[in-house]
Amino acid sequence: MRAVVASVMVLVLAGFAGAADVDAKKLLGKWEPAKPEKDGPTMVLEIMGEGKFVLHVTFQGKTEKVNGTYKVTGDKIDVEMKIGDKVEKDTLTVTKLTDTEMVTKGKSGKEETMKKVK
Repeated sequence: MRAVVASVMVLVLAGFAGAADVDAKKLLGKWEPAKPEKDGPTMVLEIMGEGKFVLHVTFQGKTEKVNGTYKVTGDKIDVEMKIGDKVEKDTLTVTKLTDTEMVTKGKSGKEETMKKVK
């Protein structure tokens, strides 16, 4: 399960990263991938105030929670989370952020789109 969470985090981190300053208030809430993998885990990223987030990953009927922190600087989001004994860090660039959609790029350069959960 930890391997699944780790691989999911790479996708979420890539998807969690605009050309302008990020409005941190628009980040708040629950987000999910706009195009989830058919046989992959389901994910909900819950971004809270005070620089904290929780990633809920469900795979084969089991749900794992990964807690993390974030800091917004301009169009960048620095994220840090602990998966097992390993600390994962990344800096994401927000290319689009609306009330309902977030598009980001991580280290890999791959764009990921997330939609807000109502």
